[in-house]
Amino acid sequence: MLTRDFLMKADCKTAFGSIEESLLWTSEQRAASLAATLACRPDQSPVWIFGYGSLMWNPAFEFAESAPGTLVGWHRAFCLRLTAGRGTACQPGRMLALKEGGRTTGLAYRVPEAILEDELTLVWKREMITGCYLPTWCQLSLDDGRTVNALVFIMDPRHPLYETDTRAQTIAPLIATASGPLGTNAQYLFCLELELKKRGMHDDCLDELVGQVRAWLQKPAEEDGTFQPGFA
Repeated sequence: MLTRDFLMKADCKTAFGSIEESLLWTSEQRAASLAATLACRPDQSPVWIFGYGSLMWNPAFEFAESAPGTLVGWHRAFCLRLTAGRGTACQPGRMLALKEGGRTTGLAYRVPEAILEDELTLVWKREMITGCYLPTWCQLSLDDGRTVNALVFIMDPRHPLYETDTRAQTIAPLIATASGPLGTNAQYLFCLELELKKRGMHDDCLDELVGQVRAWLQKPAEEDGTFQPGFA
């Protein structure tokens, strides 16, 4: 389980698994990215972070309030080749990111100004290990009617781990079989499905993928006669 304590103590070279050295960002690179992002902060408004994946059920940073919201112009896609954390270079999985088009529902978190730098440093250590995302300020519509500027981690299509083929039939076997120090890739997908259901949210792109991953997980057990419904 990825925890705040884990992130604070983690050595990025080893804690998430073996990451190709050419892809691994140094702490200096992460700090420079964070500084550049804050320099573009709109009107010194409160800082919100938009969670659309594991940040929804396991933010692991301190925040003053959270609220459901909708991001227009971007959609969820498992377009990031996963070679650490919940996958390996030998058996890569797929991690969630955002690609242009559509809309995404998720959770927004407001980070208090007094602890902003420390908390964002943790977030950068979690999300920007290889610099695969573009931290972007986006307008976010909260369910309570407010419109806020939020930090959103969007996939960088120029990154070496970016994958264009996100069809369910392509990525389902990858997600079903990948695992690493933080757990299985399938577990991540099912946690996302559960969190969306719990909050009354729905994402059409997940339906087919979840079904196919469950089918892949059931195959070995069905073949040897040990399958029990609901084990996934």
